[in-house]
Amino acid sequence: AASQQRYEANLKMIKYARSHLEQTSLRVQIWGKAAIGLYLWQHIFGGHLEPADVTAQWREGSQKAGKTYFSFLTGPSVVPGYFSVEAEHVVLVLNGREPAKIAYAVQWLHYAQTLMETRKIQHVAVVLLGNEQCNNAWIQPYLKRNGGFVNLLFVTYDCAFVNEEDIFQWPLGVATYRSFPVVEPSWSMLHDPRSYVCNFLGTVYKNSSRETLLEILKQDGLDKLCWIAAREQWQPQETNESFKNYQDALLQSDLTLCPVGINTECYRIYEACSYGSLPVIEDVMTPGDCGNSSMYHSAPLQLLKTMGAPFIFIKNWKELPAILEKEKRMSLQEKIQRRKKLLEWYRNFKEWMRQKFINTLENSFLPSDKG
Repeated sequence: AASQQRYEANLKMIKYARSHLEQTSLRVQIWGKAAIGLYLWQHIFGGHLEPADVTAQWREGSQKAGKTYFSFLTGPSVVPGYFSVEAEHVVLVLNGREPAKIAYAVQWLHYAQTLMETRKIQHVAVVLLGNEQCNNAWIQPYLKRNGGFVNLLFVTYDCAFVNEEDIFQWPLGVATYRSFPVVEPSWSMLHDPRSYVCNFLGTVYKNSSRETLLEILKQDGLDKLCWIAAREQWQPQETNESFKNYQDALLQSDLTLCPVGINTECYRIYEACSYGSLPVIEDVMTPGDCGNSSMYHSAPLQLLKTMGAPFIFIKNWKELPAILEKEKRMSLQEKIQRRKKLLEWYRNFKEWMRQKFINTLENSFLPSDKG
């Protein structure tokens, strides 16, 4: 009931925001230097990029939202000092997942700092693909609250220093680095019977809960109901065929199994939502420094839960056979209703993230009207 109330309050906020589109009073340039920037721009903002070719050296787009005019730049040719800074307010999208990426991110932060010091720009916000174990301490000194210059931080995963004041949790989204598309729901996606009850295509790590998952599916013969394709080695680059297989599996399954990897949150959750396949999530905290802050207790996926995600959460894969039994008894009509609810929730979730992002920037960057 509480999550339903939050959900309705969020919808109200979206409608309110839509009815208060005012004149542009803020110009923001987004520098997309991590693939997660494409999730922000194309999936959450519904923005376009020119040229459309994903391998282009330089891509850009713009749109007006709220009181703000946003422009977005991405591509290998966007390098410090070699493009024109056309706004006083900048959002830097960075990858902080591992040391080499952090070193690159720091170069961008130093460039932004120089622009701040020379008064070329006024405000900086960072959207950070955080580390999967939430080891993000390196960014702390750059935050304004710690004497740095970064006004706002949006960070992925259940990072312990999220405070909802100047540090916010940001969704991981889909794997844009593998060119996962913006999916428009179709009539058949909603209404057609699907060939499989569930799917799991992915890497099976030794001694992980993924091994348990496969054993449970095999021992009950449940693997015959599901599209299972396990591999022993993670592959960052999909072949066209493996990627098409994966998308077909999402489209052809009622449920998508989401065992934990290095972090509980994974691209698969959002990709399943895109195709109306309900995520079944192993709801356990992964090792590392995620969770357990003043805001959270050690339950993962705080952002999705706060937004009332209509997923199936389980603590142990032993609960799966009962879930699959229930699936077999569900009518197509019930599944259609569930898909509609999931797709609508996901659409509202992206709209809510977009609105929250815009409101947060405007509240922080625009001079307040006190006086």
